[in-house]
Amino acid sequence: MRNARVWQQVFRLARTVIEAVVFDEDIGAVVVSVRPRKGASRRCGRCGRRGPWFDRGEGRRRWRALDLGTVPVWLEADAPRVSCREHGPTVLQVPWARHGVGHTRDFDDTVAWLATQCSKTAVTELMRIAWRTVGAILSRVSADIDATLDRLEGLRRIGIDEISYKRGHRYLTVVVDHDTGALVWAAAGRDEATLRGFFDALGPERSAQITHVSADAAEWIARVVAERCPNAIRCADAFHIVAWATDALDEVRRQVWNDARGIARGEGRRRRGRPRRDAPPRPGHERARALKHARYALWKNPENLTDRQQEKLAWVAKTDPRLHRAYLLKEGLRLVFQLKGEAGKEALDRWINWARRCRIPAFVALQKRIVKHRPAIDAALDSGLSNALVESTNTKIRLITRVAFGFHGPEPLIALAMLSLGSHPPALPGRN
Repeated sequence: MRNARVWQQVFRLARTVIEAVVFDEDIGAVVVSVRPRKGASRRCGRCGRRGPWFDRGEGRRRWRALDLGTVPVWLEADAPRVSCREHGPTVLQVPWARHGVGHTRDFDDTVAWLATQCSKTAVTELMRIAWRTVGAILSRVSADIDATLDRLEGLRRIGIDEISYKRGHRYLTVVVDHDTGALVWAAAGRDEATLRGFFDALGPERSAQITHVSADAAEWIARVVAERCPNAIRCADAFHIVAWATDALDEVRRQVWNDARGIARGEGRRRRGRPRRDAPPRPGHERARALKHARYALWKNPENLTDRQQEKLAWVAKTDPRLHRAYLLKEGLRLVFQLKGEAGKEALDRWINWARRCRIPAFVALQKRIVKHRPAIDAALDSGLSNALVESTNTKIRLITRVAFGFHGPEPLIALAMLSLGSHPPALPGRN
């Protein structure tokens, strides 16, 4: 064929003979007739092994290729079958496409790259495919990348966490490499069986090489880590420990608020309209109304408070010493984790003694919980590890989840997360 070399470069067809290039007016697309070169023929489409001819197949097939400008392009070729010793009669391998799919490799790789960079609408409009098709492409591109590399090689310090990806208690368990910051593994579920799947993939030898594991205080994570890599130092996540203190503070706030509401109910209801000048004061109602909007003033860090929230906090300190003491306990625990090593441990000892004597049941229970997890907390103070990197990854996965809305299962979402947040993103064809 004339200009065959030019067409080969235009369509990026290696180990392929171009027989004809025509424009099909019925479908409004360029149709390229191709065939594999002799060295690339007579191979099983699944395993790539050579095999004898079986039959001519069911006629010619077409594969969607990258557009030529604004015009769609299809590759067309015969689809004979070979007799594979392992897989039996199988359509032969073609160099321009993966087995059993209707798109070329360059088309798949381009879609995968676009999905990691663009919005859902941009990908589907530009490539003229359905979002469900994008999900299938992501799964096979990710599988191809996983087949050529080992994401779990060289793991020493890892972070484990779970994240909700859909309503109805649908969760993913994710593992992040602290040394590279890359997402190395993800699977649907949040239980011991799911996490054991990670350690099964890692293998006993490499599991024994894990030195540090950061995670929250979930018992199922602790049990699996102790079972599969007992020599690893388990580090409690400081963010979750401080979150416990915030929950304890909010429990105290709700108790104080409910007490004020109980007093307010005893004051009765006021009639409609403006109250009389000689109407009796209603301290219960006023206190309940003030406490209702004190949550964020108590939750936020002091440096992030607005002027109004600072006034609210000053009012709490003046009117309710018990609630203010709970706030100081929460802030004291947060400041503990700003220290490291022995200084952090000593500060935590002082905080535990303070909480033990504070006479606030929520914080007395909290210090018992912290004492229970003290070895993991001390390890976090010594190593400086936390789940901040994992939480950052989870935030990115939440954004990816919005993009992936419409996928019917977690597999395409996991594939998109691995391609976006892993250490080996998809390459755009034709770029070095």
